Amino acid sequence: MSEVQVLGESVDRGDEILTPEALDFLAGLHDSFAARRDELLLARGKRREEAKRTGKLDFLPETRAVREGDWRVAEAPPRLRDRRVEITGPTDRKMTINALNSGAKVWLADLEDANTPHWANVVSGQVNLYDAIRGTITLESGGKSYALRDDVEHATIVVRPRGWHLDERNLTFGGRKAVGALVDFGLHFFHNAKELLHRGSGPYFYLPKMESHLEARLWNDVFTHAEKTLGVEHGTVRATVLIETIPAAFEMDEILYELREHASGLNAGRWDYLFSMIKYFRDAGEKFVLPDRNSVTMTAPFMRAYTELLVRTCHKRGAFAIGGMAAFIPNRNDPEVTAAALDKVRGDKSREAGDGFDGSWVAHPGMVDICREEFDKVLGDKPNQLDRTRDEVSVTADQLLDVASTEGGATAAGLRAAVDVGIRYIASWLSGNGAAAIHNLMEDAATAEISRSQIWQWVRNGVKLDTGDVVTEPLVRTVLDEVRAELATQIGAELLDPAVELFEQVALAEEFPDFLTLPAYERIK
Repeated sequence: MSEVQVLGESVDRGDEILTPEALDFLAGLHDSFAARRDELLLARGKRREEAKRTGKLDFLPETRAVREGDWRVAEAPPRLRDRRVEITGPTDRKMTINALNSGAKVWLADLEDANTPHWANVVSGQVNLYDAIRGTITLESGGKSYALRDDVEHATIVVRPRGWHLDERNLTFGGRKAVGALVDFGLHFFHNAKELLHRGSGPYFYLPKMESHLEARLWNDVFTHAEKTLGVEHGTVRATVLIETIPAAFEMDEILYELREHASGLNAGRWDYLFSMIKYFRDAGEKFVLPDRNSVTMTAPFMRAYTELLVRTCHKRGAFAIGGMAAFIPNRNDPEVTAAALDKVRGDKSREAGDGFDGSWVAHPGMVDICREEFDKVLGDKPNQLDRTRDEVSVTADQLLDVASTEGGATAAGLRAAVDVGIRYIASWLSGNGAAAIHNLMEDAATAEISRSQIWQWVRNGVKLDTGDVVTEPLVRTVLDEVRAELATQIGAELLDPAVELFEQVALAEEFPDFLTLPAYERIK
């Protein structure tokens, strides 16, 4: 067993989470799977280089038998059969209580994109999950008291660990940094799997940013190992996979197949999907250049192809299809803006329910009722739409990659918005808040990723804005300076300066950084 070292500073009640037994369990996970994780990350780079060379992706010929085979995932446990509205958010104590009380069927307890991985956040998030599962979580803050209500059904907890690419430097095993995904999964599973089962639920997870079925196979092996080690029945873990990378969109069947004894469904992670499309084909020419972020709706042909294929694939295999995020936050001070936004949210959820999705995401408790109402109209008393197999849907590789048909253009306002939102979000992230309310939207790391990657792509393709200006590095730096000056009265220099510096680094670097959270992580404790 690898030697374990805890390098992070002491966190309140951390000794209840980082017990010798829990650390031994993590060591076993790392001894068994960390090397495979490293190999799979290298494989990502090789596949990206092939896409760069050919300018395309396709369905894998070697897994045709899986796509054409007659198989289904395991039947869902009772607590995961009705998922018509899911609320997402980080595992801070207030959010945990509010999410569980929200009336949503599921809470995505986010240890990933909506969470800055400060060591204090990593550990306290596990403390909050521990208390929430046992029904003991309370909070006194700002003169208010927060506790779990006894007059609502609490949301089922589904934990999202960090993606495979992220390390945890505050823990080492055998002298190497821990794998963030294994830390997040392992601590939650070790402390809570049996307690969840005792309470009629189970250890359920959302798996982010995978790029291949081999990465899903690794997760499946991790689950099997964890179940065996703790003496939990095989298949107890259930996982919903976010299809939020373009290579994963070509392997939906294969991903479900690898996880079939542990699979629960797939989710259409729309913002990360856009980021992935830009990142993967950033140097493939103008046919992959996207217009302003706000112009790219779910009705764009390539996004429509992605969601149609997701629903068809899920229901063919007996898995749930979960729709994308409604990020809007109601603003009591601006009823007109709120009313217009609510209409858009309602339309979005109505479309998803009509397309066959079994549920969808919201970011704020105020959106729960709207999402539920739209799915209630379609579902009625049924818990889901697994019976709608969407056999009429047929999606080609060309349709998944048809970015060129997206309506809209690049505008000066869009460039400025990308810089503004990117800097605001990074400043929030560096401060320890990974779920940031920006311009009436709840933003997470995917927001900044789209902003900076789109600018990188526009610069290298000499995109012309509606003003006639061509996007160049000097133009972007001019906008950066203007936005910095505007934000100087709102954000302290201790956060604004590194946020601007980091945004410039990841938006204009000669070599495209795969994830902005990697250099950002080096700036926090």
